[in-house]
Amino acid sequence: MSDARRSLARALPVAPAVVLLLLFLAGPIAYCAYIAFTDLQLTGQAHSSFVGFANFRTAFGDEAFINAVWLTLVFTVVSSLVGQNTLGLALASLMQRASKPIRTLTGGIVITAWVLPEVVAGFLLYAFFRKEGTLNAILGALHLPSQNWLYTLPILAVSFANVWRGTAFSMLVYSAALNEIPKEITEAAEMDGAGGPRRLWHITLPMIRRSIGTNLMLNTLQTLSVFGLIWVMTRGGPGNKSQTLPLFMYEQAFQNSMIGYGTAVALLLLLVGSLFSVMYMRLLRTEV
Repeated sequence: MSDARRSLARALPVAPAVVLLLLFLAGPIAYCAYIAFTDLQLTGQAHSSFVGFANFRTAFGDEAFINAVWLTLVFTVVSSLVGQNTLGLALASLMQRASKPIRTLTGGIVITAWVLPEVVAGFLLYAFFRKEGTLNAILGALHLPSQNWLYTLPILAVSFANVWRGTAFSMLVYSAALNEIPKEITEAAEMDGAGGPRRLWHITLPMIRRSIGTNLMLNTLQTLSVFGLIWVMTRGGPGNKSQTLPLFMYEQAFQNSMIGYGTAVALLLLLVGSLFSVMYMRLLRTEV
């Protein structure tokens, strides 16, 4: 059998999957890319026309878009890169030393928050942060000052909500990674007098580096696309103080009926996610 026939025979089993990906993934993405260069609108327009990079120029000249980019970065860094990643690693480390009942109880509570539908989690956290909500009731019982968190600190409130809901994934990833570290290495470090912080910095983190990179990449991509949680809690308000790029894109495309402009913003969001993915993939290719 020639090399060409052998290659064709190897490709045949995956051909249906490739066709489905092209039809249901690459096709819609290509169509969206085309729409981003048009002035397509939902209402009041019989035909759309090609406008080139006009939508992108409009975006970069729009203060609301710049604000949405900034808030998206704040939301991603606070809730994903710092919040979920750090808290997930801390929970995984503590659960390794805890008794089985404590591990079961803690894991159940954390995972329950993760499996809740995004809308349900949004309503729960809205009830927690609202002016007459649970947080202010606790602060009042402790004789501490309260405030309307969803009005004064909306982006931090939704960031905390995303940490509360998504930390379970990081905890599971790091629990699996920590279990793969040979106990002999940790015991040898303890015998040499290495304390907890030194063992964490010089042994644990280097040995789970690939898991950290994978977790950061998946968490970042998921956080960049969060819509329902923020929409339920604040709808991007007050004003646009918690309006991230997914909410800005929705507003332009479906509330202002500018599908072309909204799709251009969606492509820019896809570009941001791609840049993060490339950065993390380079980290994953680095051998420990």
